[in-house]
Amino acid sequence: MAVDGAAIAPDDLIELGRIISAYGVRGWVKIQPHSAQGIVLRAAPVWWLAAPVAPQAKPAVLVAHKVKQVRPQGSTIVADLDGVGERDLAESLRGYTVFVSRLHFPKAQTDEFYWVDLVGCQVFGEPGLLGFVNEVVDNGAHALLKVHRLQEQAAGLPLALLDAKGKPQEMLVPFVAAHVQHVDIVARRIDTDWPLDF
Repeated sequence: MAVDGAAIAPDDLIELGRIISAYGVRGWVKIQPHSAQGIVLRAAPVWWLAAPVAPQAKPAVLVAHKVKQVRPQGSTIVADLDGVGERDLAESLRGYTVFVSRLHFPKAQTDEFYWVDLVGCQVFGEPGLLGFVNEVVDNGAHALLKVHRLQEQAAGLPLALLDAKGKPQEMLVPFVAAHVQHVDIVARRIDTDWPLDF
């Protein structure tokens, strides 16, 4: 069973993966994590699961499950969740989204950052404010910050820069020490020397 079907989900839940199938005959589930390591999924004592919903549908109800056992399985993660215990029930969870409270994230090492913490940070460079991090993507060699461009206005409020089609202008900034000089998660600021015209 779930930890408590009536439990209120915390406000700091982060989506970390999706259940892709049942695993084995004892009711374990197989999860495709959104990051290569899945470290947080393996460390969290409780997962919040949400059923898949159709576009435009109401948000899914989140149900908490204690994690009894968890381990990596190739590029996926397999887990024994409290209250699942049967293969048919595990298979019925296919497509469910897995969320974890930010409180359960292991402390990042010095000069290491969770991608979720970078999203929303303002990026500053040579001309001043360049934009904000909309997404972090992996190109295989390193992470890239997808920055939506902003332009500072005289009144102090930044204005989104749009392309000819009315979509936000973007730039990709390599998230490597050679081009990112400083990251301040508390101040939500990233300083870079990456050229605008690259």
